[in-house]
Amino acid sequence: MNLMQESYLGNTLQAWLIALSILIVVFIILKLIQAVAVRKLSRLAVSTSNQIDDLLVGLLKRTKGFILIIAAAYLASLTITLKPSVGQLWQKVVILALILQAGFWASSAIAFAIGNIIKKRSEEDFSSKTTITFLGFVARFVLWIVILLLILDNLGVNITGLVAGLGIGGVAVALAVQNILGDLLASLSIVLDKPFVIGDFITVDSLSGTIEHIGLKTTRVRSLSGEQLIFSNNDLLKSRIRNYRRMSERRIIFNFGVVYQTPLEKLKTIKM
Repeated sequence: MNLMQESYLGNTLQAWLIALSILIVVFIILKLIQAVAVRKLSRLAVSTSNQIDDLLVGLLKRTKGFILIIAAAYLASLTITLKPSVGQLWQKVVILALILQAGFWASSAIAFAIGNIIKKRSEEDFSSKTTITFLGFVARFVLWIVILLLILDNLGVNITGLVAGLGIGGVAVALAVQNILGDLLASLSIVLDKPFVIGDFITVDSLSGTIEHIGLKTTRVRSLSGEQLIFSNNDLLKSRIRNYRRMSERRIIFNFGVVYQTPLEKLKTIKM
C-alpha cells in the first residue's frame, strides 16, 4: 500500500503534507507582504503630513505572527477533512485569535490617537499631557477588559454571573480607593475647566505660589519663600483659589501715616 495514501486522523498523509506546505507558503507570503507594506508605508509617512499612513504603519507593526499563522492554517485546513468536534474547536481558535488581534489593533489605534492629541498641545500644557496619557491608559484598560470578556464568552464562561461578581467587587474597590478616584476626577476637571495652568500665581487660603506641576493626584506649587507646596487635587478644587495671572490690573488699599510736621504741600501731593 502506498504510504502517501495511508489515513491519519481522517486524511491521507499526502493531504496532510499538502496542507502543511500550504501553511508554510502562505505564512511566508503574508510575512513578506507585511514587511514590504511596512517599509513602503513608512517611507510614505515621512514624506506626507497625512496621519492615516502613520496609523496604518502602526497597525501593521502590531499585526502579530500568531494571526498570520492562524490565517495560513485556516487556508490549509480547507484542503483537509476535519471531524465535527475538531472543526468546532478549530473555529473557536480562529475566532479567539481574531478577537485578540483586534484588541492589539484597537490598542495601537488608541495609543496613536493619544500621541497625536499630546503633540497638538502646547509645550507648557504639561497637565493636559499627563491627564490625556492617563485617559489613554484607562481606555486601553477598558478595551482589554472587553476583549477578555469576549474571549471568556467564546470559551463558554457565564459572563452574566462574572460581570455581576465583578460589579460587587468593583463597588468594594471603589469604596476603598474613593479618595484616589476623587483626585483623578479632580485632575480631569482641572484639565478641562482650566481654573489654573502651569506658571499661574495663585493663593489658596493663606498659601501662595506659582504652579509647577499638575499631576493625576496632586498639584505642586512653589511658594515665594522657596519651599514646594503640595496640594491634593480634590482638596484644591474645594478651596477658594485666587489666580493673579489672569488679572489685568490690581488695586491695593493700604494705610500709612505721616508725622505732624509734614508740610501742607507734601500732604496734597501724597493725597493725589
